[in-house]
Amino acid sequence: MLTDPKATKVRGVAKLVKKDARQETGLFLLEGPQGLAEALDRPKLILEVFATEEALARHPELFSKATNARVEVQLVSDQVLAALSDTTTPQGVVAVCEQFDVGLDVIIERSPKLIALLAQIRDPGNAGTVLRAADAAGADAVLFSNGSVDVYNPKVVRSTTGSLFHLPFAIGLDLAEAVASLKASGMQVFAADASGTPLTEIAASNSLSQPTVWLFGNEAWGFEPEVLALADQVVSVPIFGAAESLNLATAASVCLYMSAFAQNTGVSN
Repeated sequence: MLTDPKATKVRGVAKLVKKDARQETGLFLLEGPQGLAEALDRPKLILEVFATEEALARHPELFSKATNARVEVQLVSDQVLAALSDTTTPQGVVAVCEQFDVGLDVIIERSPKLIALLAQIRDPGNAGTVLRAADAAGADAVLFSNGSVDVYNPKVVRSTTGSLFHLPFAIGLDLAEAVASLKASGMQVFAADASGTPLTEIAASNSLSQPTVWLFGNEAWGFEPEVLALADQVVSVPIFGAAESLNLATAASVCLYMSAFAQNTGVSN
C-alpha cells in the first residue's frame, strides 16, 4: 500500500492536475468509480488505478472487472488518494489514462449527422455537461476550438460522468477552418445565439433532420460577429417564462435534442 502522499510516484501522478504536465506526458487523471467503469470498456487507455480500501470494499465488481482486464490497481491510503484528487471529497478512486482525442478528418470520414462545436468555452462544468448531453442525444462527435478549456481538465472529465469515453472528440481546432471542413462535408452549421431565429420555427421547417453542426459560444460574451458569420443560420432557444436566459449547457442540451428528435423520428432500435 502507498501511504506517503509525498512519495515521488504520488507527486508525479498528482502533477497531472496541471495542464502543462498533461500536455508534456499525454496523460490525464480520471476520478471516481463511474468514470472508471466506463473507461474499463477501453482498458488499453488505462495505465494504472489507485484506490483506497474503502473503495475496493464498496465496488468489488468494478475492481474485479479491472483485474480481468489486466489493469493494475494500486492500494493507497486516504491521504495519498487526497493528494491525487483535486476535489474536497475524493471518491476513493483515481486512474491514470492516456489521452485519446482524434483529428477532425477522422470524424468527418465517419459521415456524422450531429456534432457539437464548442467555441472558446471556458467553464469546465459547462464543457463536460455539453459533452455528456451530446452523448445522450446520440451525437457523433464533440469539437473544441482553440481557446476552449482543456477537455482533460479533471473538472471537465468528472462532469462528463464517463461520456468522455463514448464518442469521439477533437481539440484545439481553428474555428474557421473546422467550420469550412464541416460544410464541405455536407453538414449545415447552426449557431446558438439569442439574436437568432427561434428554434421552434427552425424545427417547423424540418431542416433539423439534416446533418447538423451546433456551434456554441463563450459563456460570458457569446460570439464575435465574424464567428456568427460562419454559420448558415443563427438560432435562438425561445424562453416562454420569466427567466432572463438559459445557461450554456441547458441551451446546448435543448438544441442537440431537438436535432436528435428530428433525425430519429421513425427510426426504430
